[in-house]
Amino acid sequence: MYLGLDLGTSGIRALLVHADGSVAGSAEATYPISHPQRGWSEQNPADWVTACNGVVADLRAAHPDEWAGLKGIAVAGQMHGATLLGADDTMLRPCILWNDTRSFAEAAELDAQANLRALSGNIVFPGFTAPKLLWVARNEPEIFARIAKVLLPKDYLTFWLTGEHVSEMSDAAGTAWLDVGKRAWSQDLLDASDMRMDQMPRLVEGSEMAGALRGSLAREWGISHPVAVAGGGGDNAVAACGVGALSEGDGFVSLGTSGVLLAAKDSFAPMPETAVHTFCHAIPDTWYQMGVILAATDSLNWLARNLGQDAATLSKALGDRIEGPGKTRFLPYLSGERTPHNDSTIRGALLNLDISHGPKELTQAVMEGVAFALRDNLEALKTTGTRLERVLAIGGGAQSPYWVELCATLLDLPIDLPAKGEFGAAMGAARLAQCAATGVRAQDVMSAPDVARTIAPRSDLKAAYEEAYQAFRATYPALKDLP
Repeated sequence: MYLGLDLGTSGIRALLVHADGSVAGSAEATYPISHPQRGWSEQNPADWVTACNGVVADLRAAHPDEWAGLKGIAVAGQMHGATLLGADDTMLRPCILWNDTRSFAEAAELDAQANLRALSGNIVFPGFTAPKLLWVARNEPEIFARIAKVLLPKDYLTFWLTGEHVSEMSDAAGTAWLDVGKRAWSQDLLDASDMRMDQMPRLVEGSEMAGALRGSLAREWGISHPVAVAGGGGDNAVAACGVGALSEGDGFVSLGTSGVLLAAKDSFAPMPETAVHTFCHAIPDTWYQMGVILAATDSLNWLARNLGQDAATLSKALGDRIEGPGKTRFLPYLSGERTPHNDSTIRGALLNLDISHGPKELTQAVMEGVAFALRDNLEALKTTGTRLERVLAIGGGAQSPYWVELCATLLDLPIDLPAKGEFGAAMGAARLAQCAATGVRAQDVMSAPDVARTIAPRSDLKAAYEEAYQAFRATYPALKDLP
């Protein structure tokens, strides 16, 4: 049995998986996010540990026989977060999360340095880890002086599981400290943000063993044999493992909290000026590119919260088929934006509101705004030479046939919907755990899921949505110029 843990922004999901990929059981737990100031987003790592213990207790209680056969664990997780440990491994402050934008000035300063993009393969976004540490150095110098190790969120959970300070390539690629082509920490990049090599965790590949489950924790969990803990990976890389997106041409669109358009790559071919992310994959000798928007289902959840309804009800009111673009335009920049704008200060907007508009029109506008922004991502990916023939849809938003057909039409790509089952980051993590525990090749266990149905682009509506998209593209610079 293999345990896959997906340490998300708002909660953790656990899957207990057989060697053949079938799921024995699942469990989930949530934890809070703190926003002490505008643009700040923090979390207490102790809450991750509590949540992990909770899902393990649930799985043990529900599936005792399967739990007894546990051989491997891996953690997938939210990327970029800065978890700061002192010399005695005590937590120095709350973790600064990926969607925290306080370090926008530090990010711009780092990004302007010569050769930094060439080494890291990416723009230095405010959400990345390096500018966060530069912010800490300038605003919390007494904490910065005490830092012994910087761990990414999922690496803190791996540290709690094993007692080892370890990271892996896919998550480390989002720090702006990794030479992404060489898959190694870069002294030059560390020097740029006044960091030291000894403050970095040891690097492994995501499918390699990071350490063994601590004996005291194994006993607490009722396990008497060794359990391997894999390197794991950043959430999107591990989701790609979960859906078998390992080779050139494989890709997916994720309608989750954030929105992602990801393409696997057989070689390192960055073009950072496009604001496309070029990161190491969670398996050896493989990379991936992705465009990222910061608020996908987050945008719909924002609307639902303000209308006093739930997102599923709003979505259902639109039906299953698109009927052409609406007049109301939504720009989904509720937390700033990454691809293609790299703009941490831009904020969202609703335009062309009419007195007759109600929840249905607003929901359509929000879904269209997210789909338009994902089309922006596709255009950015195309400029790097990346081509996709079709993609798989994952994430909670993929449960809406309307939203998927909208994305298919705007991306002009057929979108496959997986058959019912588990295929996200928790499944990918379980597969990485299996690789680490048994030595099996990633390609032998990370197969694509069965496709339940394919949603094709609506050729009859393509021209109408293209016109609407061009209007959307023209709106960003106008919004940017507003005081």
